[in-house]
Amino acid sequence: MFEATEGYHVIHYAAVTLPEILVHYEGRVADLQAAIAQLRWPYAVAASFLAVAGALFLTLSLYAIRGQLSFLWTPLPIPLAAASFRRLKRTRQSQSRMWRLKHFYDCAIERINGNWVRSVSTGEEFTDPNHVYAADLNVLGEGSLFQLLCTTRTSLGRRGLANYLLATPSLDEILLRQQAVGELRGNTALREKVATLGEYEFLESHHDTFQEWLNSPRLSYPRVLPVIAAISSALVVGIVAGGLLGLIPWVQVATWISPLIAFHVAVGLHFRSRVNRIAERVRPIAFETAILRDGLQLLEQEQFQSVKLRHISKQARSGSRSIRKLERLLHLLESRNKELFYGPSLALLGGTQLSLAIERWRGQHGPAFTSWLEAWAEFEALNALAGYGYENPENTFPELSGDAACFQARTLGHPLLPQTSCVTNDIELNRDAPFYIVSGSNMSGKSTLLRAIGLNAVLAFAGAPVRAGSLRLSGLSIFASLSLVDSLLNNKSKFLAEVDRLRQAIESVDPKRPVLFLVDEIFSGTNSRDRRVAAEAVVRTLMQQGAIGVLSTHDLALTEMAGAVNVHMGSRTEGDPMDFDYRLKPGVTTESNALAIARLAGVPV
Repeated sequence: MFEATEGYHVIHYAAVTLPEILVHYEGRVADLQAAIAQLRWPYAVAASFLAVAGALFLTLSLYAIRGQLSFLWTPLPIPLAAASFRRLKRTRQSQSRMWRLKHFYDCAIERINGNWVRSVSTGEEFTDPNHVYAADLNVLGEGSLFQLLCTTRTSLGRRGLANYLLATPSLDEILLRQQAVGELRGNTALREKVATLGEYEFLESHHDTFQEWLNSPRLSYPRVLPVIAAISSALVVGIVAGGLLGLIPWVQVATWISPLIAFHVAVGLHFRSRVNRIAERVRPIAFETAILRDGLQLLEQEQFQSVKLRHISKQARSGSRSIRKLERLLHLLESRNKELFYGPSLALLGGTQLSLAIERWRGQHGPAFTSWLEAWAEFEALNALAGYGYENPENTFPELSGDAACFQARTLGHPLLPQTSCVTNDIELNRDAPFYIVSGSNMSGKSTLLRAIGLNAVLAFAGAPVRAGSLRLSGLSIFASLSLVDSLLNNKSKFLAEVDRLRQAIESVDPKRPVLFLVDEIFSGTNSRDRRVAAEAVVRTLMQQGAIGVLSTHDLALTEMAGAVNVHMGSRTEGDPMDFDYRLKPGVTTESNALAIARLAGVPV
């Protein structure tokens, strides 16, 4: 499926074409629709048999009550009812799985057709207002890169994907991610399994829910208490069983179990408030462990080849079995409040013993549980990136360079634009050409170009293929200033916000990880002379630290900055200043479309 050579090199992927992918997806939708239709008859038959069994049971019971029939006949329909109910449940589960899978492919077809903005998951819950590029590059939010990529099943996966997009790892880690994404890229069967995890679509696994429980205060108790409680409960059960079998007189039974019950009552009252608190804390996770358990079990069963996926699979090992044990304890704790079990639970100290067992489980598996959460979150992130790579077969894995700062791309396009309307450009940022100054008129595509560079860098560092014919880049720290605004709440102007962002870029420079800066209209809040002086000072400082980047501007005075590679964007022909081709051209722009824009606004000029 993929091939990685030594060092930081590109992974080659034998991809199918986009029309072939679309045909495959549409074929799966048609197959699922046919399968759903075929299940209607078995569902109706099972429901009919269940109804007949219920009616027969009521009829036999009525005759037995009237004395016209022996009560021995009333259980006769029960096996039929049980078999029909099981068949009905299995059929309903199959229908649910197929509907969910059909929805999965419907969404995939919409993504290919460019309608992915209607997706629900925008990633806004992971927004950090102080992040140095997320808001400026549309990484999170409506119409964002996250929304395009997000095909995860759980909230854990969404968090994992957000982490991948918001941080820049080492080159070694990026290469490991590339290999994992390359392995998963063509595995649509595995993506189907992930999409249909859980009995119901509304079931979730939230990171915060689990962490709140793991970090909650511990229940303190004597270490011998669980052993004593287990022995005393076993004695109560044994004595009562002896009474039921006629081996022990009931008077003696009452005499023997009275002190044991009194002990249970005393212990139960002592721990009552703490047990209730534990029950409240674990109630949310009782509904969220099923998906995590099924996901970990899936990872344990898969045979992976790449180093990272094997590590994740090893990290998840034994997780599903341990979580299943926790699920049983949680289910029993919840069931103790039911009328049938409430009395026996009080007599046998059930709530306290189950709470102690859950606390012991947390003590034994707490660190491992956190590791299982991380493993599943990271796998879902890689799987989502692989799905994106599969649905964008023209995208290529970037080549990673351990040399000086560079970003060298051929036919680089904006990943959020449809493939059919995406205009591509070549970019050559390196030691010899450390930064571009892109001049041009309004709406010529300068900001889109900067975002294309930034978003492809984000994809590259996440381990995903990028929208480019080829891309070679080094380890970089991304800093962007494209959409900063005034903040009345923080008493900060746009100019001050931009200064703070650039200060962050300068102060956080790591010699081993130079900055890739992307700045639109640098220092636009000041006059042209001061703007040039300040911009030259900032760029000079960044260059001394090995940075590379792009500035876009309307102020042609900035094009005279030393060391800059001047390029521009503009119209196709001289006759129409609004007829843009969005192509990067050498040199400084000589165009202006201000009058044309004024005329569009209805201003007579």
